[in-house]
Amino acid sequence: MVLIIGHRGARNLWPENSLDGFRRTLALGVDGVELDVHLSRDGDLAVIHDPTLERTTEASGAVQDRTTAELAAIRLRDADGEGVPRLDDVLDIFRGSTLELHLEIKTDVAGRAYRGLEARLVDAIQRRGLHQRAIITCFVPEVLQTVRRLDPTQRVLASLDRRSAELMGGIEAALDRFAAIDGCLLAVEKSLLAATLDLCRQRFGNERLGAWVPNDPHDITYWLHQPIRRITTDRPDLALVARRDLLPVRS
Repeated sequence: MVLIIGHRGARNLWPENSLDGFRRTLALGVDGVELDVHLSRDGDLAVIHDPTLERTTEASGAVQDRTTAELAAIRLRDADGEGVPRLDDVLDIFRGSTLELHLEIKTDVAGRAYRGLEARLVDAIQRRGLHQRAIITCFVPEVLQTVRRLDPTQRVLASLDRRSAELMGGIEAALDRFAAIDGCLLAVEKSLLAATLDLCRQRFGNERLGAWVPNDPHDITYWLHQPIRRITTDRPDLALVARRDLLPVRS
């Protein structure tokens, strides 16, 4: 059975990376949730996708230039006054659940890795006993290698799209970089994966492979039929219905 992961909670259903959105995503019955992590000015972990505030909040500027308290006071768009959440507050929502947690390490406004973010995230996972459920994800192989140096048993996942593959010298070179990280999972943008599915399966195997982000019913159904482990989608509600329709009817 292909697992269904809610992308940024479920950003086509409610405000992305919001506490209310994560609560609603949990209630859907998904298999996992994906969220994004940046470092605040005072060294806390903030959950927001972009390195800047303009697109998803009512403020502007770089996330890294704001303290945790300042981020909490900045309103997310269309989120009933909710601010940018701390990772700890998000993880509180999933306490006691069995959801797989895909925690994506983002880069700063200059595209650089945040110094020390990996260690803080590994510590948060260990402190909360989430080692069996948490998967640290990133587009940058060096970040995943740092995570593994900090905790050789931590599960990691490489994200890949055409642009990031080109920056690493092409799809085969990119796959080589990530395959060198023992046991690394792989999530590939859906159009790139459709064009390279056999190659990705050869290098990573079906059980380490996933597609992002199929959102319309046709795409979702197509990827649910493919020999992959998971899909990460902005419409997990549609994916759950489509997967139920694929299951055999019990007599």
